[in-house]
Amino acid sequence: MLPQRCSDLGGGVDHSGSCRGQGASASEGDRKEERVVSFGPQRTVIADAVVSIDGYSSTGPDDDMSWAMEHISSPQSEVFYEGIWRGASTAVVGRTNWEGFTSVWPGLTEDPSSSTRTRDLGNWLATVEKVVFSTTLQQADLETTQWTNARVARDPEAEVRSLKTAPGRDILVLNSASIIQTLLKADLVDELYLTVVPATLGGGVRLLPTDHASTWQLAGTTTIPTTGAVTLHYRRP
Repeated sequence: MLPQRCSDLGGGVDHSGSCRGQGASASEGDRKEERVVSFGPQRTVIADAVVSIDGYSSTGPDDDMSWAMEHISSPQSEVFYEGIWRGASTAVVGRTNWEGFTSVWPGLTEDPSSSTRTRDLGNWLATVEKVVFSTTLQQADLETTQWTNARVARDPEAEVRSLKTAPGRDILVLNSASIIQTLLKADLVDELYLTVVPATLGGGVRLLPTDHASTWQLAGTTTIPTTGAVTLHYRRP
Protein backbone atom coordinates (compact mmCIF):
# COMPACT_ATOMS: atom_id res chain seq x y z
CA MET A 1 0.00 0.00 0.00
CA LEU A 2 1.37 3.41 -0.92
CA PRO A 3 1.67 6.09 1.77
CA GLN A 4 -1.15 8.61 1.74
CA ARG A 5 1.06 11.56 2.57
CA CYS A 6 4.75 12.42 2.52
CA SER A 7 4.91 12.45 6.31
CA ASP A 8 4.41 8.68 6.16
CA LEU A 9 7.91 8.57 4.68
CA GLY A 10 9.36 10.92 7.27
CA GLY A 11 9.74 13.89 4.95
CA GLY A 12 8.09 16.69 3.04
CA VAL A 13 7.30 17.62 -0.54
CA ASP A 14 9.80 19.04 -2.99
CA HIS A 15 9.15 21.55 -5.77
CA SER A 16 8.08 18.80 -8.17
CA GLY A 17 5.48 17.35 -5.84
CA SER A 18 7.52 14.24 -5.05
CA CYS A 19 7.98 13.02 -1.49
CA ARG A 20 11.42 13.75 -0.13
CA GLY A 21 13.06 12.02 2.82
CA GLN A 22 14.33 13.76 5.93
CA GLY A 23 17.27 16.06 5.38
CA ALA A 24 20.87 15.84 6.50
CA SER A 25 22.09 16.46 10.01
CA ALA A 26 24.91 18.85 10.74
CA SER A 27 27.54 16.12 10.89
CA GLU A 28 28.44 14.45 7.60
CA GLY A 29 28.90 11.10 9.32
CA ASP A 30 25.44 11.33 10.90
CA ARG A 31 23.71 12.27 7.66
CA LYS A 32 20.65 10.35 6.61
CA GLU A 33 20.67 9.73 2.87
CA GLU A 34 17.96 11.84 1.27
CA ARG A 35 15.86 10.16 -1.38
CA VAL A 36 13.17 11.47 -3.71
CA VAL A 37 10.50 8.78 -3.88
CA SER A 38 8.80 8.62 -7.26
CA PHE A 39 5.22 7.49 -7.78
CA GLY A 40 5.51 7.46 -11.58
CA PRO A 41 4.98 4.56 -13.98
CA GLN A 42 8.46 3.08 -13.40
CA ARG A 43 9.74 2.19 -9.96
CA THR A 44 13.39 2.82 -9.10
CA VAL A 45 15.67 -0.20 -8.66
CA ILE A 46 18.38 0.45 -6.08
CA ALA A 47 21.31 -1.88 -5.43
CA ASP A 48 22.84 -1.51 -1.98
CA ALA A 49 26.09 -3.35 -1.29
CA VAL A 50 29.17 -3.48 0.88
CA VAL A 51 32.45 -3.82 -0.99
CA SER A 52 36.13 -4.07 -0.09
CA ILE A 53 38.55 -1.60 -1.61
CA ASP A 54 39.76 -4.36 -3.96
CA GLY A 55 36.23 -4.88 -5.29
CA TYR A 56 34.91 -7.96 -3.45
CA SER A 57 31.53 -8.27 -1.75
CA SER A 58 32.46 -11.39 0.22
CA THR A 59 35.19 -13.98 0.63
CA GLY A 60 32.84 -16.76 -0.47
CA PRO A 61 29.69 -18.67 0.54
CA ASP A 62 30.87 -19.18 4.14
CA ASP A 63 31.84 -15.55 4.72
CA ASP A 64 30.56 -14.27 8.08
CA MET A 65 31.12 -10.66 6.94
CA SER A 66 33.29 -9.99 9.99
CA TRP A 67 35.51 -7.80 7.80
CA ALA A 68 32.58 -5.42 7.28
CA MET A 69 30.50 -5.61 10.47
CA GLU A 70 32.17 -2.70 12.23
CA HIS A 71 31.34 -0.47 9.29
CA ILE A 72 27.76 -1.52 8.52
CA SER A 73 26.60 -1.70 12.14
CA SER A 74 27.89 1.64 13.41
CA PRO A 75 25.30 4.19 14.60
CA GLN A 76 26.31 6.53 11.78
CA SER A 77 25.77 3.79 9.20
CA GLU A 78 22.35 3.03 10.66
CA VAL A 79 21.32 6.66 10.13
CA PHE A 80 22.54 6.60 6.54
CA TYR A 81 20.89 3.29 5.61
CA GLU A 82 17.60 4.33 7.18
CA GLY A 83 17.26 7.00 4.53
CA ILE A 84 17.49 4.29 1.86
CA TRP A 85 15.31 1.45 3.12
CA ARG A 86 12.44 3.63 4.31
CA GLY A 87 11.83 4.62 0.69
CA ALA A 88 11.46 1.02 -0.51
CA SER A 89 8.40 -1.20 -0.52
CA THR A 90 10.07 -4.30 -2.02
CA ALA A 91 13.28 -6.00 -0.91
CA VAL A 92 15.21 -8.35 -3.20
CA VAL A 93 17.66 -10.94 -1.85
CA GLY A 94 19.37 -14.13 -2.92
CA ARG A 95 19.31 -17.46 -1.12
CA THR A 96 22.54 -16.92 0.81
CA ASN A 97 21.44 -13.56 2.20
CA TRP A 98 17.93 -14.84 2.89
CA GLU A 99 19.31 -17.65 5.03
CA GLY A 100 21.78 -15.32 6.73
CA PHE A 101 19.28 -12.55 7.38
CA THR A 102 16.55 -14.83 8.75
CA SER A 103 18.99 -16.50 11.13
CA VAL A 104 20.28 -13.22 12.57
CA TRP A 105 17.72 -10.44 12.24
CA PRO A 106 14.83 -11.84 14.32
CA GLY A 107 17.13 -12.04 17.33
CA LEU A 108 18.48 -8.54 16.75
CA THR A 109 14.95 -7.18 16.39
CA GLU A 110 13.78 -8.73 19.66
CA ASP A 111 16.92 -7.84 21.62
CA PRO A 112 16.06 -4.96 23.99
CA SER A 113 19.67 -3.78 23.82
CA SER A 114 19.43 -3.20 20.05
CA SER A 115 19.12 0.38 18.91
CA THR A 116 15.76 1.76 17.84
CA ARG A 117 16.98 1.97 14.24
CA THR A 118 18.10 -1.66 14.32
CA ARG A 119 14.70 -2.78 15.59
CA ASP A 120 12.92 -0.59 13.02
CA LEU A 121 14.98 -2.12 10.20
CA GLY A 122 14.35 -5.61 11.56
CA ASN A 123 10.60 -5.02 11.64
CA TRP A 124 10.70 -3.64 8.10
CA LEU A 125 12.63 -6.67 6.86
CA ALA A 126 10.17 -8.98 8.56
CA THR A 127 7.08 -7.47 6.95
CA VAL A 128 8.05 -5.75 3.68
CA GLU A 129 7.41 -7.54 0.39
CA LYS A 130 10.44 -9.77 -0.20
CA VAL A 131 11.43 -11.51 -3.42
CA VAL A 132 13.95 -14.29 -2.83
CA PHE A 133 15.82 -15.44 -5.93
CA SER A 134 16.91 -19.06 -5.72
CA THR A 135 17.09 -22.14 -7.91
CA THR A 136 16.81 -24.47 -4.93
CA LEU A 137 14.52 -22.91 -2.32
CA GLN A 138 10.81 -23.67 -2.41
CA GLN A 139 8.00 -21.49 -1.08
CA ALA A 140 7.58 -23.86 1.85
CA ASP A 141 11.18 -23.16 2.89
CA LEU A 142 10.41 -19.47 3.28
CA GLU A 143 7.42 -20.19 5.45
CA THR A 144 9.53 -21.90 8.12
CA THR A 145 10.93 -18.52 9.26
CA GLN A 146 9.41 -15.78 11.38
CA TRP A 147 9.29 -13.44 8.41
CA THR A 148 6.16 -12.96 6.33
CA ASN A 149 5.32 -11.56 2.88
CA ALA A 150 8.12 -13.41 1.06
CA ARG A 151 8.03 -15.40 -2.15
CA VAL A 152 10.49 -17.39 -4.23
CA ALA A 153 11.34 -16.32 -7.78
CA ARG A 154 13.70 -17.88 -10.33
CA ASP A 155 14.44 -15.27 -13.02
CA PRO A 156 15.82 -11.96 -11.66
CA GLU A 157 15.63 -10.09 -14.97
CA ALA A 158 12.03 -11.03 -15.78
CA GLU A 159 10.83 -10.55 -12.21
CA VAL A 160 12.41 -7.13 -11.73
CA ARG A 161 11.12 -5.93 -15.10
CA SER A 162 7.65 -6.85 -13.89
CA LEU A 163 8.16 -5.24 -10.48
CA LYS A 164 9.26 -1.96 -12.07
CA THR A 165 5.84 -1.48 -13.64
CA ALA A 166 3.85 -2.67 -10.60
CA PRO A 167 2.51 -0.25 -7.97
CA GLY A 168 4.91 0.55 -5.17
CA ARG A 169 7.90 2.53 -4.06
CA ASP A 170 11.58 1.70 -4.58
CA ILE A 171 12.85 -1.84 -5.19
CA LEU A 172 15.89 -2.43 -2.97
CA VAL A 173 18.42 -5.16 -3.80
CA LEU A 174 20.15 -6.08 -0.56
CA ASN A 175 23.83 -6.88 -0.99
CA SER A 176 23.36 -9.88 -3.30
CA ALA A 177 26.28 -9.80 -5.75
CA SER A 178 24.94 -12.37 -8.22
CA ILE A 179 21.60 -10.58 -8.49
CA ILE A 180 23.23 -7.17 -8.79
CA GLN A 181 25.45 -8.45 -11.60
CA THR A 182 22.48 -9.95 -13.46
CA LEU A 183 20.46 -6.75 -13.16
CA LEU A 184 23.39 -4.56 -14.17
CA LYS A 185 23.88 -6.59 -17.33
CA ALA A 186 20.18 -6.14 -18.10
CA ASP A 187 20.42 -2.37 -17.46
CA LEU A 188 17.80 -2.64 -14.73
CA VAL A 189 19.68 -0.93 -11.88
CA ASP A 190 18.88 2.77 -11.59
CA GLU A 191 20.97 3.63 -8.54
CA LEU A 192 23.94 2.14 -6.70
CA TYR A 193 24.81 2.63 -3.04
CA LEU A 194 28.26 1.25 -2.29
CA THR A 195 29.73 1.18 1.20
CA VAL A 196 33.47 0.92 0.57
CA VAL A 197 35.18 -0.70 3.54
CA PRO A 198 38.88 0.02 4.18
CA ALA A 199 39.94 -3.60 3.84
CA THR A 200 41.23 -5.86 1.08
CA LEU A 201 40.03 -9.45 0.78
CA GLY A 202 42.46 -10.69 -1.83
CA GLY A 203 39.82 -12.83 -3.51
CA GLY A 204 36.25 -14.03 -3.25
CA VAL A 205 33.02 -12.88 -4.89
CA ARG A 206 33.35 -9.79 -7.06
CA LEU A 207 30.54 -7.30 -6.66
CA LEU A 208 30.51 -5.96 -10.22
CA PRO A 209 30.52 -7.95 -13.46
CA THR A 210 33.81 -8.12 -15.35
CA ASP A 211 32.13 -8.52 -18.75
CA HIS A 212 29.76 -5.53 -18.73
CA ALA A 213 30.52 -1.80 -19.04
CA SER A 214 28.27 1.02 -17.81
CA THR A 215 28.49 4.72 -17.00
CA TRP A 216 27.29 6.35 -13.79
CA GLN A 217 26.99 9.81 -12.29
CA LEU A 218 28.06 10.51 -8.73
CA ALA A 219 25.03 11.64 -6.73
CA GLY A 220 26.58 11.85 -3.29
CA THR A 221 29.25 10.69 -0.86
CA THR A 222 29.20 10.20 2.88
CA THR A 223 32.07 9.32 5.17
CA ILE A 224 31.70 7.24 8.32
CA PRO A 225 34.41 8.92 10.42
CA THR A 226 34.34 6.41 13.27
CA THR A 227 35.22 3.47 11.00
CA GLY A 228 36.84 4.98 7.90
CA ALA A 229 34.23 3.61 5.47
CA VAL A 230 32.94 5.74 2.60
CA THR A 231 29.51 5.46 0.99
CA LEU A 232 29.15 6.28 -2.69
CA HIS A 233 25.79 6.98 -4.31
CA TYR A 234 25.61 6.69 -8.10
CA ARG A 235 22.75 7.20 -10.56
CA ARG A 236 22.45 6.24 -14.19
CA PRO A 237 22.76 9.34 -16.40
